[in-house]
Amino acid sequence: MAIYLDDLQRADIARASRAWLWRTELPTWLLIAAVYALWFGAALNAARLGLPLALALLVLASTWYMSLQHELLHGHPTRLPWLNALFGMAPLAVWFPYGLYRREHLRHHAHDDLTHPGADPESYFLLPGDWQAAGPLRRTLLRWRNTMAGRLLLGPAFAIARSAADAARRLRAGDLRDLPMWAAHLLALAALLLWLDRACGIAPWLMLAGVAYPALALSSVRSFQEHRPHALPARRSVLNEAAWPWRLLFLNNNFHLVHHDLPALPWFALGRVYRARAAGYRRRSGGFVVNGYGEWLARFALRPAAPVVHPLFRGAAVATPAMPATPATADRRAGNDARARLTG
Repeated sequence: MAIYLDDLQRADIARASRAWLWRTELPTWLLIAAVYALWFGAALNAARLGLPLALALLVLASTWYMSLQHELLHGHPTRLPWLNALFGMAPLAVWFPYGLYRREHLRHHAHDDLTHPGADPESYFLLPGDWQAAGPLRRTLLRWRNTMAGRLLLGPAFAIARSAADAARRLRAGDLRDLPMWAAHLLALAALLLWLDRACGIAPWLMLAGVAYPALALSSVRSFQEHRPHALPARRSVLNEAAWPWRLLFLNNNFHLVHHDLPALPWFALGRVYRARAAGYRRRSGGFVVNGYGEWLARFALRPAAPVVHPLFRGAAVATPAMPATPATADRRAGNDARARLTG
């Protein structure tokens, strides 16, 4: 659902979307070529470059690839999901099948209960009952995960374990719908690891520990404090005015409120749309604006950025009826629902 600041912005974006560059999605096609060229170029030239440099380039390429997968699942560069999926199914980032990421991430966008532990699959919060059930060690690790250092070191392990546990739970319940997706992913991953070992001199353990895990950690820099608890949905998503290398690596997803309001915007338009109405978006975010990822590091390197237990949502998510997509009605509806769930 697209939420525009006003009708003027709607008209401006509609006019911009008719431009040749936007209609052809040339920047995204060039991005696909660049990501694959960097990844396979680093792998094939590992001996010439030396393993330390090759692995560092592969970490960057794998992180960039995950950003590309995000762009693909949002309907770019074509309107054909199956065609976009062809560019994102390779297990270059190792840990998750593209189909799983697509399904869970679109759920993250589809629900008004953004950050709700029971509704948002990308929430880093827990419900009070889950916190009470956690043991002392898990509580310590969860608190540490909410620091930037912990997110880099432990965040990938939590994500991998959660995905594996969910897959196992589905199998135990007799739900085999994800089995073909996982089987295809693991077979492709086995083939890729074998090729890297035989053709490039990169051992499987080195790919997993020296590339895939650090790449997932680097990707978690973007998601750190990407959302916060707030009664109004528009004030839950950050506007991170990061430097251009981060913007390129994360494909402008640092302007996260803009992305959530207008999820169909291509990556190369996000920055321009934000800059054209920066003051309006800052007001809409309720001041949830940071001056780059260095600010998060300075403030929360070793200090938790947020509580583990969600301070707003106390019970199960509640479905809400559809209403017109305007900032005022969307915020009012979800804000009222959130306040109604303060006590479950």
